[in-house]
Amino acid sequence: MPQDARSRSRRRAPARRSRGPRVLLVAALLAVCALAGGWWLWAGPGPATKDMSIVVPEGATLSRAATDLEKAGAIHSRALFLCFAKLLGEGDSIRAGEYRIAPGTSARRILAMLQEGKTRQRLVTVPEGMPSILVAEALAKAPGLSGEARTPAEGSVLPDSYAYVRDEPRAAVLVRMQKAMTDYLAKAWSTRDKGLIVTTPREAIILASIVEKETGKPAERTTVAAVYANRLKAGMPLQADPTIIYPITKGKPLGRRILQSEVRAKNGYNTYTMRGLPEGPIANPGRASIDAVLHPAASKALYFVADGSGGHVFAETYAQHQANVAKWYAIRRARGEM
Repeated sequence: MPQDARSRSRRRAPARRSRGPRVLLVAALLAVCALAGGWWLWAGPGPATKDMSIVVPEGATLSRAATDLEKAGAIHSRALFLCFAKLLGEGDSIRAGEYRIAPGTSARRILAMLQEGKTRQRLVTVPEGMPSILVAEALAKAPGLSGEARTPAEGSVLPDSYAYVRDEPRAAVLVRMQKAMTDYLAKAWSTRDKGLIVTTPREAIILASIVEKETGKPAERTTVAAVYANRLKAGMPLQADPTIIYPITKGKPLGRRILQSEVRAKNGYNTYTMRGLPEGPIANPGRASIDAVLHPAASKALYFVADGSGGHVFAETYAQHQANVAKWYAIRRARGEM
């Protein structure tokens, strides 16, 4: 080879060697960018733009869940989700159930939810004093439940908010409601005052259902319970208006005034035409009303009437009661209600 050619060859050699570090630098930068981008897709805001529900079936794999999440638009990439899950998911298995995915929830957070089993909690609420016919309707209307549930026995359900998961049987939720009442009543009965007029847990529930319907003021419950206990001890009729309504509507609102013919009606519930407790509860009483019956106030009152403020005024004698009734009528006349 001529000398000048060899010289040119030697001069070009360093140029070829210098490309190596540059290529490595570019590759490293690209890797860093790819990793940063992947991390952003993993830990940054997810693609969900609205609340969505994702159901993970019993026995479903992480791969199956990732497919469903991608189809629903909850994660950016199934492959990326599985990759980071295997690298950073600590190997925990996922749990079946319904999950609520809020807008922007990251893939990282979604995986944590699936592994922790933080399923979506749906609620069906039974307010204090709700009759069983309406409990059955509430269960029937509760979205996401399956099957049917019978109308429970009156007074067998403890008012509360009950959580359930999607596709849970309505009958199973009702069983929990009734077990809650059984458990609470047993505990409350074991700590009852001595010398009560009610002698069985069922009698306590019957009287508590009347107390529940007669007052919406928590502070009055024990005094209302005392009035009815005093009447029972004296052999007087309870004369509780809600007991007249129950046979007519099964506890639903009457929507009108009680008729005189209904006041005089004889049946197992009308406490105007019978003495003692009605034959059964007229609603599902709450904890406070049950406690009021089992721990009534130390009161000698035998009567009560509305006081115009949403509460009642109590009296020990009929003369006092008549005076209180006259005041109540005056309030109603002033309001244009009479």
